[in-house]
Amino acid sequence: MQVVFHLGAPCTDGDLLVKSLLKNRAGLAEGGVIIPPPGRYRPVIRDTSRALKGRPANPDVQEALLDAIVDEAQINRLVLSDPRFICINRLVIQGAQIWPMIGRQTTNLRALFPEAQVEFFIGMRDPATLIPALFAASRFSDFEEFIENMQPHAVAWSEMLRRLRTEQPDAPVTVWCNEDTPLLWGQIMREMADVPYESELTGADDLVQTIMEKSGFRRMQQYLSENATTSEMQRRRIVGAFLDRYAIDGEIEEELDLPGWTDDLITEMSQAYEDDMAEVARIPGVTFLTP
Repeated sequence: MQVVFHLGAPCTDGDLLVKSLLKNRAGLAEGGVIIPPPGRYRPVIRDTSRALKGRPANPDVQEALLDAIVDEAQINRLVLSDPRFICINRLVIQGAQIWPMIGRQTTNLRALFPEAQVEFFIGMRDPATLIPALFAASRFSDFEEFIENMQPHAVAWSEMLRRLRTEQPDAPVTVWCNEDTPLLWGQIMREMADVPYESELTGADDLVQTIMEKSGFRRMQQYLSENATTSEMQRRRIVGAFLDRYAIDGEIEEELDLPGWTDDLITEMSQAYEDDMAEVARIPGVTFLTP
């Protein structure tokens, strides 16, 4: 059995990815690809993982866990998604690290299905916008208090991914930039479900629809229906062209006004993030999806 853990990151797709996949639940299940609703597994996985504390689940525990999560008898690939698989939002960034506990927590997740082939999927986000988003989703009212133990200018996704690969060297990792997801959405869905481009998946344009004018989205849908695409790249170029023309102002670029964060600091952080992506692309065992 293959098990996919989509770890988020928090404040990226807002559960829209798993919702898009759920639109294809019945069709995918015919091929043994199971997409259970998050409400079926998030509490039970959290509770079981805490009880096991990293100890491999025995066959009885695994059977009980699967009975709680899925109804299907044939399970070739199980896709599970939770932006809090690793930790709560407040603990995502500590000091200069993203997910300091990534090794321990992924080991705990793998212990649930110790004989499964495990893959991890992660959407990355520019720390210059991720940290403010984490703050907005928190219970904190003081931004400076929220970032007190952070070194925002020093965090790097590549550093976290190298730790993950060290701890889980036999588990493939697939990553992408949250900023690129409108163009990658369909591909991410297919990668998670492990189906080819020719497989029709409902919801491949769900994210684009949220950031595009309604009239533009209708025109794009009509164009795509009348002009069959033969590759991911060809479809991506078409979607990009319509986004260039019909993207909703304010849905793509974010305005940041935070105490102590100057324009220079934000620019420096964003540039460091872009530079870090070159490092991410060189990490063995990591597949980096790009437009």
